[in-house]
Amino acid sequence: MRLYSIGVLLAALAASSIAFGQAYKPDFDPGSLKGPRGGAPNQVLVLGTPHLSGLSEPFKADALSSLIGRLARWQPQAIAIEAISGPQCDFMRGYPGRYRETIDGYCWDTAPARAATGLDVAAATAEAERLLVDWPEAPTAAQRRRLAALFLAGGEQASALVQWLRLPESERRAGDGLDGVLVARLNLLRDRRNEDFLIAAPLAAALEQERVYAIDDHTADAPIADEKSYAAAIGKAWDNPATAKRRAMDAALQTKLGSADGVLALYRAYNAPGAAKLAFDSDFGAALEEPSPQRFGRGYVGYWETRNLRMAANIREVMAARPGIRALVIVGGSHKGYLEAYLNQMHDVRLVDAERVLR
Repeated sequence: MRLYSIGVLLAALAASSIAFGQAYKPDFDPGSLKGPRGGAPNQVLVLGTPHLSGLSEPFKADALSSLIGRLARWQPQAIAIEAISGPQCDFMRGYPGRYRETIDGYCWDTAPARAATGLDVAAATAEAERLLVDWPEAPTAAQRRRLAALFLAGGEQASALVQWLRLPESERRAGDGLDGVLVARLNLLRDRRNEDFLIAAPLAAALEQERVYAIDDHTADAPIADEKSYAAAIGKAWDNPATAKRRAMDAALQTKLGSADGVLALYRAYNAPGAAKLAFDSDFGAALEEPSPQRFGRGYVGYWETRNLRMAANIREVMAARPGIRALVIVGGSHKGYLEAYLNQMHDVRLVDAERVLR
């Protein structure tokens, strides 16, 4: 009888705990308290993109021209990219047991740039920041080569490419910290099928900016004890009608990527109303309901939300340093809805409709 009573009590406590959690909603909504009353607010345009490395023929880099033209017309003053910063990669190298796969997959080995400049990531980052504080309006080619070398040594490849693209063709050569290995690296990056190098860096150079900002975050990455079971559970959750719909839409759009109009149509679809909800239904929403005893899906969603929250913080930091700017954020399409939702909670942030910019 006593055991039965304890069981009933525990069940009642659990039910009331759930009820309390469902009932409470905070009365403070930072997203509704926008400011400042005077002065220009920060504006942010989050552009959802396919990862260009995954696009097949007939896609060609020159088909990005209409997209880049429309983004340039909006005149962003800072461009953020889905890349891990050099300092974060340097941090993760100190914890190889946790981050080895992340380092191998996302962090360029700065050893060639360290050999050419004599500077490690921390020293190169500090020197680049020091130079940018007093950067002249009309820097010499030697100054640009030096800054490109420092960005490479600091692990900021896309920003190094911005400096390379701002040089006249005749000045794209070794010297001032760039050796033959680094020159070859920059020329390789210029043609690499990646949105950081084919969209963000050329756009920043065309707008006469000096760098881009790496705002991705992988510090929530961690080894998974049972990778086989995890992959099977998440894969099963992803096998759903919403995923089939996304694949069919992508397949239809990718047949037209040989033209600028076709590429623009792809980006309009990635940034259209309903795209974020479809991504949720096919991916994170499905994983959230995944029924494995290990709760693999809930762990995956927790990782995804953590990553996006930290990315949003990095974006907010860029704007805080230059209040009143227009910031363009170029990220994989599945990040767009989360970043817009999180950034919209910030007092001094106004979202810009990508659909209007891409018309």
